[in-house]
Amino acid sequence: MGRLDERVILITGASRGQGAEEARLFAAEGARVVLADVLDEEGAALAAELGEGSARYVHLDVGEEADWNAAVAAATAAFGRLDGLVNNAGIVRHTALVDTSLDEYHEVVRVNQTGTFLGMRAVAPVLAAAGGGTVVNIASFAALSGLPLLTAYAASKAAVLGMTRVAALELAARGVRVNAVCPGGIDTPMTNPRPQEYGPAIEEMFRTMVPMGRIGQPLEVAQLALFLTSDESSYVTGQSFVVDGGWLSAGRMPGSPPVIDVR
Repeated sequence: MGRLDERVILITGASRGQGAEEARLFAAEGARVVLADVLDEEGAALAAELGEGSARYVHLDVGEEADWNAAVAAATAAFGRLDGLVNNAGIVRHTALVDTSLDEYHEVVRVNQTGTFLGMRAVAPVLAAAGGGTVVNIASFAALSGLPLLTAYAASKAAVLGMTRVAALELAARGVRVNAVCPGGIDTPMTNPRPQEYGPAIEEMFRTMVPMGRIGQPLEVAQLALFLTSDESSYVTGQSFVVDGGWLSAGRMPGSPPVIDVR
């Protein structure tokens, strides 16, 4: 018996990194996963890896309302139901406040904040009509502490925490639980998009700044998302959970973090 047997879970940003690990773990625990992303080739390959009985891939630009409607329809058409959502898709831009253009700010907010809003709004009626379900929003520890060069990112993730609390209140009576996960530095293409160039510097930064002495792994975030999606967290809603190796507790900040633009 798996912890998610027969449940159908839609995961955004699922083609690589945290989303891909969530998809693999959820499928291993018995879920049927709908992988959603704009990285079509990688997403289709992962769906093939997991098998047609366990996974489907759909193209989803999380900032487009029509794409959300199509993804939810595809999930229910493929598997007959929808039981949960992991709002994992996100982008980051490293720029100082005074150097951040309005277009760049809007770009980050469109994916991280608007995408989360559209996702919750799209799935909530479907989950409620089925008798309940779960939403896990991936926020960030940047929403809880100031980090240099991350004005747009921190703002968008702080908004995710606010929306999580409100959605949890509004949907609790309809059987839908909504929680957030706040990862710290995780070893993904978003955190370390050019490992040959920045890898050693990033590893050294996390070795010195994080009490656990290392960068986090995508599976460590996926395991928490699994808990919040499973019945093991049946009395948990409206909460945020930090996965950062103790960084926030230590209260230490890097003096000169690597400046990485993943555009």
